[in-house]
Amino acid sequence: MIKPIAGIQDAFSLKGLNAIITGGNRGLGFGVALAMAQSGANIAILCRDRQKAAEALAELKPLGGRYESFGCDVTDLASVRRAVAEVYESFKEINILVNNAGISCVCELLDMDEELSDWYRVVNTDLNGTVHMTYEVGKRMRAAGKGGSIINISSNAAFIVNKTQAMSPYSSSKAAVNHFTRCMAVELGKYDIRVNAICPGFTNSELSRHIPKDMFDYINRQMPLGRFGEPIEVGALAVYFASPAAAQVTGTCQVIDGGYMLSC
Repeated sequence: MIKPIAGIQDAFSLKGLNAIITGGNRGLGFGVALAMAQSGANIAILCRDRQKAAEALAELKPLGGRYESFGCDVTDLASVRRAVAEVYESFKEINILVNNAGISCVCELLDMDEELSDWYRVVNTDLNGTVHMTYEVGKRMRAAGKGGSIINISSNAAFIVNKTQAMSPYSSSKAAVNHFTRCMAVELGKYDIRVNAICPGFTNSELSRHIPKDMFDYINRQMPLGRFGEPIEVGALAVYFASPAAAQVTGTCQVIDGGYMLSC
């Protein structure tokens, strides 16, 4: 059983905890890495682009913790096993897993190629990658007997059909991630491992830069709060889920989208 906090002091601190963040070298993933590092966590970034990882680590370095990167393709279970083993060899213990690595595509199903390659590419990354990491890290968290926090980066697309873009592989994968989150919260709760999902909406990142200006403006007009989110805001929510303050929170799929879902 996870003990409740006794007071608010240090309730949001991650000092001394070790976190794995997939895709933590850019975009939302780096926003999470930065927020957690600022809250005291040591960070292991898993990604394919090692140059971007080096840039991310250089930005984190002044914060004074321990930050490393490891090559990993989350769609490949053998690659995940190698990377997770390397992380544990280096950090010895992992307290937080953030399943952030994800991709999307904008294409209607009937216009995809005969092999449905876009469908499988997205599902294998967004859903199966989350499962692969949860399996490998979850087993080790269970064996360590100290509990842990698993945070899945999902999307508000898990709840809605976005009329501005055809993205059924992404939306379907994220809906599955949300239900996987709830299933894992039940399965892993007895080991004091909490599992939650963050469901961002439109957020300023590399992906948003490709949105045409007329669509960008339309999306902003649809949001009650009138702007795209920022990666660090997603990071702030991840810090909460990973912190002692959220000791009683599991199985939650929390939307952070400026109210877009309410008026889309």
